[in-house]
Amino acid sequence: MDSSALIPLSRRVGFACHINSMTSSNDLQAEQSHPTIARCSSGSAGLDDVLGGGLPAGHFYLVEGEPGTGKTTLALQFVAEGIKRGEKVLYVTLSESRQELLTVARVHHLAVDASAVLEVRPSEEDLRPDGQYTVFHPAEVELSDRVQAIMAEVDRRKPHRLVIDALSEVRMLAKDPLRYRRQILSLKEYAPENCTVMLLDDRSSRYADLELHSIVHGVITMSRVAREYGKSMRRLEVTKLRGCAFREGYHDYLIRSGGIVIFPRLVAAEYSNGHAQQEPARSGIAELDTLVGGGLDRGTSTLLIGPAGCGKTTIALRWLTTAAERGENAVAFVFEETVETLMGRAAGLGMDLSKHVESGRVILSHLDPAEVSPGEFVDMVRDAVENRNVRSVLIDSLNGFLQAMPGEQFLALHLHELLTYLNNRGVVTLMILAQMGLVGSAMQTPIDVSYLADNILILRYFEAAGEIRQAISMMKKRSGSHERSIRELRLGPKTIHVGPPLSDFQGILSGSPTSLVPLLEKGPLND
Repeated sequence: MDSSALIPLSRRVGFACHINSMTSSNDLQAEQSHPTIARCSSGSAGLDDVLGGGLPAGHFYLVEGEPGTGKTTLALQFVAEGIKRGEKVLYVTLSESRQELLTVARVHHLAVDASAVLEVRPSEEDLRPDGQYTVFHPAEVELSDRVQAIMAEVDRRKPHRLVIDALSEVRMLAKDPLRYRRQILSLKEYAPENCTVMLLDDRSSRYADLELHSIVHGVITMSRVAREYGKSMRRLEVTKLRGCAFREGYHDYLIRSGGIVIFPRLVAAEYSNGHAQQEPARSGIAELDTLVGGGLDRGTSTLLIGPAGCGKTTIALRWLTTAAERGENAVAFVFEETVETLMGRAAGLGMDLSKHVESGRVILSHLDPAEVSPGEFVDMVRDAVENRNVRSVLIDSLNGFLQAMPGEQFLALHLHELLTYLNNRGVVTLMILAQMGLVGSAMQTPIDVSYLADNILILRYFEAAGEIRQAISMMKKRSGSHERSIRELRLGPKTIHVGPPLSDFQGILSGSPTSLVPLLEKGPLND
């Protein structure tokens, strides 16, 4: 052990404070003068993306969060990544046993061996009733012993990566904030050069513990957000990273077999609008294409809105099927119905999705709104566009997507970023929004996102000649002109028929049209 370890704690801490006051003010200048800062991978690709390439090497970092948020799993990933790269690693556990940590690592298939774990916990003699202290406070005996044991092992191994789990043990033994802070400062000063240290804290203190935030180089906060129904959402935030640009805000993550999977928050501005101009996407139905002005332009989003059962999903699937027939890839994210039901319904209307699904041209993904987080959903969309070359995306429906959100007020923000990203990538986006009600002006929309869509197709039921019929019209198209008429829509069997403009009727969208020509003189609609 280095001779400096024999210096009394008060003197060593004072020396550490002096050194820290000089070096911390120069951290930013040093990193600015060296544009290529050495990075230390965290073991999670998503977290490395959030951090701008990984943790700047050779610094102290605090990972804080309540029990169950995945701090230990992330730390094990950090250690396993170091072992994979051939680095010296050390995981110091102050609460859990070595066997418990190795079991967690084995469950996540992380290659962490027993030699990498140092167990610094009370001995069996200390836990017996006759081994409890009566004269000296544990802070005067146990704390110094544990810190000295950690320092000795660090000095012997000189690791490149060091994890200390968990600081709550040090905080309780220290008894007061000043002693606690000085112990952490001594650890920081004694750490080997170029050693990246990860401190874990379960935030068990009753008060906001900000003592460490000013000491460490970066702070990562992991939290769990409970929902009234479905599984809890987990999200991560980098609240501090000295001298480095990082992706701010909350990022959803999951704890899966293999470790923490983080979904970086989508920033649409990072994706430039560089797609080449192509021919508009046609539906394969001549009358429908005429209604929408010759087809849907690439890099635009279309909202299909109307009551349940009026044909919104059918029209959207017609665009996806035609895209697959042109040799393009398409994906449908379905929240409400199963994939089997969707394919069966499409087949009954003359669309054979099964052959396109088998060939991989069309991807049908069923999502449970109670189980999926917004970040996970956005990651699925990005994976389809960037790794599977998808050119058409269907979200069926926004009602289900809304249920996956932590709050209704966040839907517009998430949707704005997602649509801007898809538009910049030249993707044709189709969104379905079901209204409450069936006929008349009493129908309500659960949330107004119409201003986000480039195009809006409205579908309605209306009564005529003793029958319930369906109508379709285009209310908005930002990228060009479109037909302003209302056409009748008829579904099946084995066909989707869009009739000529209903020019002899008015009040169709209200559900109670009036004929401008006597019915006996006009004859049946579209016959």
